[in-house]
Order: sequence, then C-alpha cells, then structure tokens
Amino acid sequence: MLREDLIFVGTCDIAGLVRGKGFPTRELKARRKTGIGWTHSNLMQTCFGPILDTPFGTGGDLMIVPDASCEVDVDFGDGSAPEHFFLGDIRNTDGTPWECCVREFLRRAVKALDKASGLGLVGAFEQEFVYTGAEDLPGHAYSLGAFRRQGTFGETLVAALREAGTKPDSFLAEYGPRQYEMTVTPQPALRAADHGVIAREMARATAFRRGERTIFSPMPVADGVGNGVHIHFSLHEKSGAPRTYDKKGPLGLSQVAAQFAAGVLHHLPAIAAITAPSPVSYIRLTPGRWVPTTADIVKQDRGAALRVCPVFGAASEKKTASQFNLEFRVCDAAASPYMALGALIFAGADGIARQLTLPEAEAAPPLPHSLGEALDKMAASQTVASWFGPTFFEAYLRHKRSELAHVAGLQPPELCARYAEIY
Repeated sequence: MLREDLIFVGTCDIAGLVRGKGFPTRELKARRKTGIGWTHSNLMQTCFGPILDTPFGTGGDLMIVPDASCEVDVDFGDGSAPEHFFLGDIRNTDGTPWECCVREFLRRAVKALDKASGLGLVGAFEQEFVYTGAEDLPGHAYSLGAFRRQGTFGETLVAALREAGTKPDSFLAEYGPRQYEMTVTPQPALRAADHGVIAREMARATAFRRGERTIFSPMPVADGVGNGVHIHFSLHEKSGAPRTYDKKGPLGLSQVAAQFAAGVLHHLPAIAAITAPSPVSYIRLTPGRWVPTTADIVKQDRGAALRVCPVFGAASEKKTASQFNLEFRVCDAAASPYMALGALIFAGADGIARQLTLPEAEAAPPLPHSLGEALDKMAASQTVASWFGPTFFEAYLRHKRSELAHVAGLQPPELCARYAEIY
C-alpha cells in the first residue's frame, strides 16, 4: 500500500496530554525552524477535548518547534506505523518563547534554582498504571504471577523505552489489580521531564499495538487503588558533584537540600493544584491509601509528601552522597511532567532564596481536600503567580476551574470512570 512517512511534533500541555500536529518527514529540515502552526486557545483544551473557557479568544498565532534533542523514532516491527515524534517548544511567530509554554515554565524554574543556589536538579519519574491486557486475579500484589500475566508487554515496553532514547530502570507488578510501574534513570530536569512524557507515550503505544490500554488516571475506580507519579530528585553542582546529603544534617539533608525541601513543603498546599490537578486526584489523596495527606517530610515513609529515600549497599560517604535522593509523592499523571517538576523546583528555589527551615513534624498542614480548594490556595499565592506571569497564571486557573465545573455533578464512581477514559 502506498505510504509516506509522517512525523508528529507536540507538547505535553497543562491537561497532561501530548497535542500537536503531523507533517511529511521530507519537510523536517524546514520544520526545525518554522515548526507547525498553533494558536493561543489550544492551551485551553481540557482533558475532555472542548475549550470550555479561554482568555485568548480566537485570535493569535504561535508555532510548536521540534527540539532536535528530543526525537523519538521507534519501529515496533509489527507492520504498524512507527512512533515517530518530537517534543517541542511553543514559540511566538518571531521565534521567542511563548510565556505559556510548559517547557519554558520548567526552564524558568531551573534558572531560578541556579540563581538561588548555583545548583541544578537531577530527577526521574516513577509512574504507575493499569494494563488492561493482564488478567485480574486477587491476592497477587507484587507477585511473580502478576508479573507473568502481563506476558511480553513489559519486554516490549522496555525495548521501546530504550529505542526511544531513555534508559529503563525497572518494570514491576504493583499493589493494585493489573497495576504496573515503570521507571527510567535520572536526568537533568528538562530531560527528566521529556523522558517522563516519552515513557508514558511508549507505554500507551505498546498497549495500543496489542489492542489494550494503559490507564494512568489517578483513580481508575473510586473504591480501588490509585496511580501515582513519584518524582525522585537530588541537587548537584555544575561539575556533577552531589549536594543533597550531609550525614550531620536533619534527616541526612545538606543545608541547601533542607532549605529546598522546606520551600516545597511551604508551597505544597498551593502547588498541589499543579502536581495533582484533577478532581479524582483528591479521591486518591485520602487516608488509608498509602499516599500523602499532609505537607510533611519523613525518612523512608511512603505516606509522606516528601520521602527521604534509603541508600542501598553504599560502602562509603561518597557513594551514599551519590545515591541520596528525595521523592515527591503528591503527583499524578493528570499533570504535565513539565508543570509538576517546574512547580517543585520553583518552590524549592524559593526555600533556598529565603533560607527556610524544615517545619516541625506536628506542624505539617493538611493537603487540600479537593481540586477547588487547591486552586483557591494557588490563586491566593502571589509567589506562585510570579512563577507563571499574569497571562499564564490566569489561563491555568481558568482552565482547571472550567474542567472542575464541567464534571461538578458527577458522583465518584462516574467521575473516576470519565477520567479513566481519558488518561
């Protein structure tokens, strides 16, 4: 059959979905500069598709320009079209960054951290999902049986991840029915977010070719087990030297890492609207689900908002420092990895700039109980507003509030079903 190769270029937008356009591969050289046409109100597409509210109207033109360092070209060898796409930046027509570009939001956060401390962040996304192609049998959390029942899905996924330019770290059967988890190795912040997006899409692509789905929704069913996205991170000097660990510091944290963590905890009630940005996110963030419910930091506790992770088999202080990291657990796949990591870094950089100290454990405030509450806390924060700029801040709040209003009448079972269809 007659075919011509196509390439897709897109961005993982504030709804946490990759959107963009395709073009003939033969036009790639020109598209590297001019990208593909986009418009301001495309930012306001909700996860359900329709633009329910927009500050931009019908006017304006933008372009999504492919990032040459972020190309994915994976041929699954089954006769299907290859997964060939670029992640890119949304720019104005003169080539300057658009103020509402999610990758630019993360870049600004990285610059804020550099300004506050001279340090960079290395991170990785640990992502949970339900694979519909595995048989659901009770009592098989983390079991060899559950691992076996996914068949060769995991093998194909790992091969696709490697072919896509990431370095797979683990694939395992998780706690919930048909639930699995994948991780890739840590990278500098922007690349870590790129790899978080790519890993999600490779899982979806692998399942698609088997006539199945991967469901990343925070709560696939209201009375079930949630899917989290955990961000592991550590601070490093420009030379690569680790700066997160200090044996004598609180919880083993260096002074600068403790200040970073204090900033995250201080802003967490507001940035939860960015890292856990759906109504069903707050069905997951409830007691009894092994998830955070307060803005706390605890050593080796999976119920904490910030978990100080263990170090395995380190025979020296140097090796301990190289492995030492924190895990941010108030996040899920309704969030764009760029937005979630950007908010985390902005908050940490503010903690360093203001030399904040870690709060007492008993002073940990509760996390918001709903997306509406989180959005109100975000709207009230002048600091968070400054990270966005006025245009992006208004757009984000209007986007999420319109989504919330759209599903306001749904009860939890129907609400979870709707989001499971999307994510």
